[in-house]
Amino acid sequence: MVKFALPVLIGNLLATGYSVINIIWIGKLLGKEEVAAAAVSLPIYLAMVALGSGATLATSLLVSRAYGAGDLKRIQQVVNNSWSVAFILTVLVTAGGLLLSDTLLRLLGTPIEIMEIASGYLKLTILSFVLMYASYLIASVLRGIGDTTIPLVFIILSTLINAVLDPLLISGYGPIPSFGLNGAAYASIFSMGTSVILGFLYVKYKYREWPINPTGLLFERAVFGEIIRIGLPSFVQQMLVSLGYAFITIFVNGFGAAATAAFGIAGRIDSIVAMPAIAVMMAASTLTAQNLGAGKVERLKYILGSGIIINIPIIAAISILCVTLPEAIMQVFVHDEDVISRGVEYLRLVGFGYLFFIVFYVSNGIINGAGKTISTMVISFVSLCIIRIPLAHWLSLTDLGIQGIWLAIVISYAATTAASLLYYFSGRWLKGAATHYERSEKSV
Repeated sequence: MVKFALPVLIGNLLATGYSVINIIWIGKLLGKEEVAAAAVSLPIYLAMVALGSGATLATSLLVSRAYGAGDLKRIQQVVNNSWSVAFILTVLVTAGGLLLSDTLLRLLGTPIEIMEIASGYLKLTILSFVLMYASYLIASVLRGIGDTTIPLVFIILSTLINAVLDPLLISGYGPIPSFGLNGAAYASIFSMGTSVILGFLYVKYKYREWPINPTGLLFERAVFGEIIRIGLPSFVQQMLVSLGYAFITIFVNGFGAAATAAFGIAGRIDSIVAMPAIAVMMAASTLTAQNLGAGKVERLKYILGSGIIINIPIIAAISILCVTLPEAIMQVFVHDEDVISRGVEYLRLVGFGYLFFIVFYVSNGIINGAGKTISTMVISFVSLCIIRIPLAHWLSLTDLGIQGIWLAIVISYAATTAASLLYYFSGRWLKGAATHYERSEKSV
């Protein structure tokens, strides 16, 4: 699990580094208005991440099962159909997103004074979806066959490019003009493009004899059905996270631009904190899928405990830092005292909630790996739509004010953990999972 999770963790941290590096340079070189403009685009960005990672999670799990069973023909079918899904989704999302971008910003309650700069930044972010999805798909196929190390090199390189280009394109230098806030988006597009090109070349030449290179676009109903059956619940689950973030953003916007900027920064910090747990979750999912494909069900019982043991020292240490040194963490991103003050309030409370990441990411990963993504979707729905959003709205209207919103986030983390563990120990996620691969094969 460590061997698998470590490269994924580093890769995810660096992938998250795009938005983190952007927000740091925006906060240092521009002002709180630009930070807030980038922050209001985050829910829409998370929605695109949800779609890309949800659909490609299905690819990774299906490739893992076929790889565990040694079925090369099945791998090629999954790869070709997955690229067809990619083509359809990227066209629809890019076109629709560009047409509706301003409407979406208005629905999020974007303050009028930052609407213009937020609109330009969001449109560029939407254009980057094609590159984002392609990079996710390449990585998911490689993860399915156990290759997580070399693609990491491409992410490292693209992140370094992004870090160098950000200040150059934001502020301008020599013949390079100043693009302001949009410069951060241009830097991300160029960096992602580099990663995708390197990924294509690596797969083409390293695995030229393997069935992970697409040989054409296929639209096979059975395989499409499998991708949708597994990927759609995962997408909906992550979309719920984005929806929850969007509603919380609306509530936070009512407390002013400084609060919006602070929450935008806090969202990046949340992403960084979650990365170790997400890496272990992905390892748990892939190991569960591979062992089910190989018929080694008896090995599954060790995955939960191993994942928790790996998570404890990392997540606990990060949680302690966020609770004890919140001001120093916020100062990394921004100098504005009002923004720092709001962010400190967030980290001191939500920092304790990070401890729940230790458990529920592992149990959800195992459940997803068994193909029961609908179950984790339901857990997310209850946590976000039944608990977090209504509770945040209600508490924000009490004397707690904005801290009531932060408290609602922590309570929703606790609810997710409880629900996930209850379902895991019920054993219902394993029913039928051991024979799922064989049934899938017969339907193709």
